[in-house]
Amino acid sequence: MSDGTQEIIVILDFGSQYSQLIARRVRENHVFSILLAPETSIEEIKKYNPKGLILSGGPASVYEKDAPRCDERIFELNIPILGICYGMQIGSQILGATISAADAREYGRTHLWVDDTSDLLAHLPAETTVWMSHGDLVRELPDTFEPIAHTANCPLAAVRYREKKFFGVQFHPEVSHTPFGGQILRNFLYEICNCRGLWKVSNFAEQTIESIKKRVGNSRVICGLSGGVDSSVVAMLLHKAIGNQLTCIFVDNGLLRKNEAYLVEATFRDHFHIDLRVVDASEKFLQALAGVTDPQKKRKIIGREFIEVFKNEAKSIPDAKFLAQGTLYPDVIESGQSISGKAASIKLHHNVGGLPDELGFELIEPLRDLFKDEVRAVSEHLGLPEEIIWRHPFPGPGLAVRITGEITPDRLSILREADAIVIEEIRSANLYRAISQAFAVLIPVGTVGVMGDAHTYEYVIAIRAVETHDFMTADWVRIPYEVLSTIANRIVNEVAGVNRVVYDISTKPPATIEWE
Repeated sequence: MSDGTQEIIVILDFGSQYSQLIARRVRENHVFSILLAPETSIEEIKKYNPKGLILSGGPASVYEKDAPRCDERIFELNIPILGICYGMQIGSQILGATISAADAREYGRTHLWVDDTSDLLAHLPAETTVWMSHGDLVRELPDTFEPIAHTANCPLAAVRYREKKFFGVQFHPEVSHTPFGGQILRNFLYEICNCRGLWKVSNFAEQTIESIKKRVGNSRVICGLSGGVDSSVVAMLLHKAIGNQLTCIFVDNGLLRKNEAYLVEATFRDHFHIDLRVVDASEKFLQALAGVTDPQKKRKIIGREFIEVFKNEAKSIPDAKFLAQGTLYPDVIESGQSISGKAASIKLHHNVGGLPDELGFELIEPLRDLFKDEVRAVSEHLGLPEEIIWRHPFPGPGLAVRITGEITPDRLSILREADAIVIEEIRSANLYRAISQAFAVLIPVGTVGVMGDAHTYEYVIAIRAVETHDFMTADWVRIPYEVLSTIANRIVNEVAGVNRVVYDISTKPPATIEWE
């Protein structure tokens, strides 16, 4: 279960694209939240002792035969329940309301009139805008309900059930397009559920450290360290919990960015004095990748080689019982595993793959209830350096998927130097924290250029920089022209083998963030 706070809001996820966002919004209000499958039984929900329940939106219609349902006994919990969009409809239907297709669908910003500001909609103006996305609506209510807000096309845009503490909103308070949505959620959490805001990352860190101590005892733990913020936070939590019982393994696959191995060693071995095993397997990886051009084959080869190298190094630590990894909450959700444990498997971190089963390890995943921004907050609390806390995401296969075509030592050297220039200039322009991910891509296609009096026929470097909240969609960053000009001039002048620089202005979708 989570970190053990006594304030938990359970969210039943009916398939909304905003379900994770609801969970994040609750946590931003210092109340812990957990997403469960809609069919989770009331007995399972009771184990969390929730202060309240939120029913998410979803794409289905409640009157369809195979529409997702929830345990109708949720109203026997005698805790406040907030239904959002589909959640409003399913909750209202259980309590006797009639749901049907709307005469006019509502999508996007909609004008809302607030009719009652006594509880859920307290502190809202009489008129505001909300974000709608629905084709069905609550058509008729029993006398036990009260309407508390309406729109031009939806007379029952928000409702209250007098006896059961059920509230429903047809709009989405969790999205930024609903200006007073945060106030509505705060009203539900603090005024209706009587939460006190006990969820803090500092509490999480201390409770997790104590939990690890109890679980591990005198055993040894292996942590696969990549240098990214997730695995770095796991290593620090373990180090604070069990000290020299922790051994970290860092595999240098020859596909890292410039000075990356040095940064990891300097931070964890030299500064934090963690037992760090650095395995230089670059030659082994490059030999396996020789002549390979297909992106998926590259990934499979790198994954296979990593497991072999990691497994061999782990065998040199014979008393290890646990393997730690940086699985995050989105990984758990995207894998299809509900917290109730009904799904078969979870998505493992790319760096450890099936190693827990192969080596007989027990798995430790201290971050599996956290989102990325919460991990960064924990890392600040633990004192990790800013270079690691705010490090842009780096793919597991490394530079191999940022070179189109075959991977060679020369091409890796060119890309490392170009990529370092991109990051240096973005930092210099104070743009690094404003950009979600930035990097260089090597396109090993010869193009004609002129340097001095001589013609050249050399490679192309593409620059990629995106901004995104969730990495599911992304927009290209409007980097100032003078910064792009400096980057391009430096790359062409300082990196031998490159005579042309281009800027990728593709969005995701249709393009992906990485090139391969």
